[in-house]
Amino acid sequence: MKYALGFSLIEVLVAVVLTCIGLLGMVALQGRALQYIQDSAQRNTAATLANDLVEMIRLRSGGQAVPAGYLKTAGASFPSTPSSCANTPSAADQQLACWALRASALLPGARELLVDEFHICRSAGENRCAAAGELLEIQLAWKVRPGECLDARAADSAEPICRYRLRTRI
Repeated sequence: MKYALGFSLIEVLVAVVLTCIGLLGMVALQGRALQYIQDSAQRNTAATLANDLVEMIRLRSGGQAVPAGYLKTAGASFPSTPSSCANTPSAADQQLACWALRASALLPGARELLVDEFHICRSAGENRCAAAGELLEIQLAWKVRPGECLDARAADSAEPICRYRLRTRI
């Protein structure tokens, strides 16, 4: 009994240390889960925007080639926004301008990325815009804090830009 004094105190300290380690792990897990949730919400918004544009183009093209008013290369500006986007404009370039206005409002930091990171083009394959491609490629982008983009390409770098790319047949 003489050597057992203080043994309960050591057990309690070990239990407290293990509990603290477990709680710290849960806090880290919670932070990472919030990152995934935020990335998922932004990707869902980008997917919705891209699908909206595809449906506008399909409606306008009637299953034929993509009308030129909907195409935009990286580095080119979007058409100027009409006076009102409340009702869907009839001209392709005005529809594209209203879509870009919505995209810049819904995706964080997209307003600064509209010219360089957004593109809508005919595509002959992955990341290859071509004049006579059989696919339509739409790329959207938004800003995040460095290291928070969870897509494979940006995961290697500390680049604060996430991209969503959709390729489809019209």
